[in-house]
Amino acid sequence: MGRIVTLTASQTPGLDAVLARHPCEESQLIPLLQDIQDHVGYISAESMRAAATHLNIPESSVYGVVTFYSQFYLTRQGRHKVKVCQGTACHVRGAVEIIRAVTARLGIKPGETTRDFEFSVERVACFGSCALAPVMVVNEKVYGNVTPEMAIRILDELT
Repeated sequence: MGRIVTLTASQTPGLDAVLARHPCEESQLIPLLQDIQDHVGYISAESMRAAATHLNIPESSVYGVVTFYSQFYLTRQGRHKVKVCQGTACHVRGAVEIIRAVTARLGIKPGETTRDFEFSVERVACFGSCALAPVMVVNEKVYGNVTPEMAIRILDELT
């Protein structure tokens, strides 16, 4: 049988410092998780355990929040986050072709990350920028009236 290894907060560099910035109050759960994700890049099982211990709440409560909110990731994300709007206006104006071009170029499906952790791609329900449809957001920069060719150029400029 395999050995189970349990990691502690001190085994993730800087996690103790992130925890120390937050009071030990349950109301700090979401801000703490946001801070952890900003530091680590995602919310690992180790980070969830550390947050639960720090806030003195059940791990299941932390897991419930992490899996409920789409802003939190359970796996390591790419350095460049590519989000393509799938809202009605974007859909009608070609979002399907945008996501097809992006995923073909990167060799991954929506919701995946490239093996080198350079890019993650995801579909987003709506950015609320319908006048700019179709919309693609890369690393928090909004691109409007995107074409498949433009999407590829944007990706190429990042590599």
